[in-house]
Amino acid sequence: MIRFDVLTLFPDIFASYTGQSLLKLAIQAGLVQINLWNIRDWTADKHHRVDDRPYGGGPGMVMMAQPVIDAVDAVQMKAETPGRLVMMTPTGRRLTQRVVEELATEPRLLLLCGRYEGFDDRIRQILQPTELSVGDFVCNGGEVPAMVVIDTVIRLIPGVLGDEQSAADDSHNETGRLEFPQYTRPRNFRGLDVPEVLLGGNHQAIAKWRDEQSRQRSHEETK
Repeated sequence: MIRFDVLTLFPDIFASYTGQSLLKLAIQAGLVQINLWNIRDWTADKHHRVDDRPYGGGPGMVMMAQPVIDAVDAVQMKAETPGRLVMMTPTGRRLTQRVVEELATEPRLLLLCGRYEGFDDRIRQILQPTELSVGDFVCNGGEVPAMVVIDTVIRLIPGVLGDEQSAADDSHNETGRLEFPQYTRPRNFRGLDVPEVLLGGNHQAIAKWRDEQSRQRSHEETK
């Protein structure tokens, strides 16, 4: 079982996400636990402010250190292990399948979601989180990237997928290659046929074809 604690200003964003598909089933089966925490609950300001203007000038607002750090400190105390703190930020380490595999070995992950122009840097200096980016682009906040982390990690938790071979065959798995093409019924659709090798029942030939297709896709991706 893996536990996720998501710290965010907008916990309601996760309501539909956690109630759908494989994640919902994994939660019901006790394989995944997700707890949502509103950072505003730890602000010392009577108006529940969590952001302020940046020193030195510039556009937008910056998330303040006090409510974020107090929230993380409090949430870490909610279980026997403080867990691994992951800060979602476009300046962080790139999320790859290798990183996903690393995260999946953790019993507890705290996902810290930023907003506005980002975090007061003292948050990073004091908490020393794992800084993680889902790509070379900027989202409106860390909530969607946090969902990406959850979605990729739970696939590697035993029992979450109906067939454990699904994760083994995924693109970017331990082989580092892209997945081979997949087909299902009908046999012909708009003039395009399913490759004959997949229809003959020769599993050795099918495995060879899939390996060749995977290698070809991976080679084309690196061009």
